[in-house]
Amino acid sequence: MTELREVIRQHPCLDKKAARWFGRIHLPVAPSCNIKCHYCTRLYDCVNESRPGVTSRILTPGEALDRVSEVVKKDHRIRVVGIAGPGDPLANPETLETLELVHKQYPHLIKCISTNGLMLEDNLERLQDTGVKAVTVTVNAVCPVVGSKIYGYISYRNKVYYGTAGAQLLWRRQKAGIKKAAEMGMTVKINTVFIPGVNDNHLADIARAVKALGAYIMNVMPLIPQAEFAALERPTRKEIHLARQKLAFIISQMEHCRQCRADAVGMLV
Repeated sequence: MTELREVIRQHPCLDKKAARWFGRIHLPVAPSCNIKCHYCTRLYDCVNESRPGVTSRILTPGEALDRVSEVVKKDHRIRVVGIAGPGDPLANPETLETLELVHKQYPHLIKCISTNGLMLEDNLERLQDTGVKAVTVTVNAVCPVVGSKIYGYISYRNKVYYGTAGAQLLWRRQKAGIKKAAEMGMTVKINTVFIPGVNDNHLADIARAVKALGAYIMNVMPLIPQAEFAALERPTRKEIHLARQKLAFIISQMEHCRQCRADAVGMLV
């Protein structure tokens, strides 16, 4: 429990106070993804955009380690090394290789990943061995009908699933991964994209489900209209604020998310 509190105290995404004192570095080593989200567009060399899925370039594990060394020498506030894309970290073997290299040289830094959760349960032991203390899982639906409106396909163990079958599989795998990660002592954060007209009336169901599995905090993020959801409107700040207020009665809410790039570096606030 003491170790868990220390992770939260120093992780800028888990505690707003920590965000004022400590920074993070995201390593863009994971280009491939195993699901198709209707709100996702992954573009490289797009330096003027600040959103998930964007990076100036993909790094090799060795380059990622060099990047960490360069950054921590310049900024003593860096406490967290994360891998958040631009694809799904656990769909790329480079993720674990990178984490192993970084943990060997910088065992004191907190390691974390942000994943869709499809392959989380299958990789938790190795993640723990590489020093991962915090896991973020993006959960946009716990109902297959809602999920089928968000995901184009789910690719799992050399088979592709569509519609409600795909959404049902994804939530089953997410549920198993979240539960096991929490039981192993990892801090679990849930990212949920607020999608007007799709899952906006489903957020409380998601909050209750992930809280029951052991999740620590939830981050409701506004949809960035693009890809298949380009015609939808972005939720207003007021809508996001009200949603977080209501959900806070179920699970703690993150209120300072910046929807960071896959190669973000420095302070969050």
